Amino acid sequence: MLPLLLGEHDRHLARIEQRLGVRLTARGNRVTIFGPAEGASLAEAVLKGLWKRLERGESTGAAEVEAALRMADGPAEDPRLPLADLPAIRTRKGAIAARSRTQATYMDMLQRHEMVFGVGPAGTGKTYLAVAQGVALLQAGRVDRIVLSRPAVEAGERLGFLPGDMKEKVDPYLRPLYDALHDMMPAEQVTRRLTSGEIEIAPLAFMRGRTLAHCYAILDEAQNTTPAQMKMFLTRMGEGTRMVITGDPSQVDLPSGQTSGLVEALSVLDGVEGIGVTRFAETDVVRHPLVGRIVQAYGRAEAARGGAVGGNDARPRRATRE
Repeated sequence: MLPLLLGEHDRHLARIEQRLGVRLTARGNRVTIFGPAEGASLAEAVLKGLWKRLERGESTGAAEVEAALRMADGPAEDPRLPLADLPAIRTRKGAIAARSRTQATYMDMLQRHEMVFGVGPAGTGKTYLAVAQGVALLQAGRVDRIVLSRPAVEAGERLGFLPGDMKEKVDPYLRPLYDALHDMMPAEQVTRRLTSGEIEIAPLAFMRGRTLAHCYAILDEAQNTTPAQMKMFLTRMGEGTRMVITGDPSQVDLPSGQTSGLVEALSVLDGVEGIGVTRFAETDVVRHPLVGRIVQAYGRAEAARGGAVGGNDARPRRATRE
């Protein structure tokens, strides 16, 4: 397995050397680390983490190396989550592991709390991991269905102006959720569960009056809800239901002057027992590395102007609480 750990032409070792300022030498079945004590310790943690992935039969590509570096290098925000014992979401397509410490804390909250808010920039995995947890619970029989909801704001149109039935009207807005579902289930299973109602598309505008029981409900792009919509969604929670609310308070598409329901909820519900909140930051972006740099550039521009681009809330800080 050592060649898989090292990467083609030792590219994994080269990336670890570049990031941590150490020198790695592979001879036989040993890797020797040279460098400052802190860098050497981090490099050892990264290599051990990647080796454990190989022992479990999991892949160790460039993305996994970047994830291991991100996990090892940075503040350990939650002492209950050591690198050796990180949570994973297990679906029938395989285990989904955390790619940042904040992701690990978020995944832990998704497992333990009935209501979780995941807020932060694009590319941090907040929606993807929420869907993964829902799929895992559905496949394990712990919930009867997954309910997907999202405000239809981006196109500036009401649902009635879009062609087709209700599912076809709301599909364009829920495409990121569908993409995540298809990553975790075979396409025919997604179609079958949509047809049977085990996966339900529920436009936010039609949620009033319902009680969601024994389900896993996700409200995505929640920054584009009004305060009334957010309160209405949160109070749909019934027996045996879990709710996840995701969004980016810095990208509000509501009309100027309109308060975001997500921003208000984070303030109003602060400290309420049983609600978990995970705040992601630019450093948690796990998409393409360039996405992280783009988010950071916009963050600097916001700071220079003293306001937020497209929103009415300050950028989320890197902190996690319950």
